[in-house]
Amino acid sequence: MMLAFSRFRFLLPCLLLALLAGCESDDTAEPAPDHLALGNPSGATADVNQPTNYLLSKPQYTLSYHRDRGIPNWVSWHLSTEWLGSAARQDDFRADASLPAGWYQAQSSSYTGSGFDRGHNCPSADRTKTVADNSATFLMTNMIPQAPNNNQQTWGDLEEYCRTLAKAGNELYIIMGQYGTGGTGSNGAKSTLDNGRITVPKRIWKVIVVLPEGSDDASRVGSSTRIIAVDTPNNNSLNTDWASYRTTVDAIEAATGYDLLSAVPVATQRAVESRVDTGPTQ
Repeated sequence: MMLAFSRFRFLLPCLLLALLAGCESDDTAEPAPDHLALGNPSGATADVNQPTNYLLSKPQYTLSYHRDRGIPNWVSWHLSTEWLGSAARQDDFRADASLPAGWYQAQSSSYTGSGFDRGHNCPSADRTKTVADNSATFLMTNMIPQAPNNNQQTWGDLEEYCRTLAKAGNELYIIMGQYGTGGTGSNGAKSTLDNGRITVPKRIWKVIVVLPEGSDDASRVGSSTRIIAVDTPNNNSLNTDWASYRTTVDAIEAATGYDLLSAVPVATQRAVESRVDTGPTQ
């Protein structure tokens, strides 16, 4: 009996410490970095020998980077209310030092005077839980040269609508990318910036998968899941109504060569990727 009591006295502090640690962990836990839960669109890997499809994984988003274009091929992220809070917009645009040694790093000034915005892929307002989360969206590897009206109006409205869906009890998986060369900003048409080191894309696309909050997300995508696919020209005279650019996932895959939603069951992919969304827009 005394031996058992001694063991209990020894274990009790350990149990209390474990419980306290667990409570503290729950209070400060960051959202899980599950940004590729629905698939890796281009099979990107963190291999320096694959410089046009180089995987960069951040806690806040994951991307495929194209060294020779100086911009991401695509950026993928998860959005729910767990990522939203009251952190202010940091506006600390900066080079991404995590790129392999010797690779060109776009600077905060690389787009200056070009007529193109430093257009976020993963938006600043999608990452407001902490200052660190918001700051991470200002890395230049998360930017593309984006026509101002495209960035601030058409895409800005779509981004706000995504946050509305999240606040309504949904979680979203969002993939944004670009393809082609040559866009038209506020100073006219350009193919490249920064002495040819940054390519101006011709088209900008986004695929948004909307799910009720839950778990095991790839398996929960079904034939009735709402998927919004949008493909816009990168110019300053586009329609400000993003809904006018709705298309199919299949069409974006054909334009880019990517396999979007590859972690979703094949039968479901066939059902949803050929469908143009007709749901509400606000």
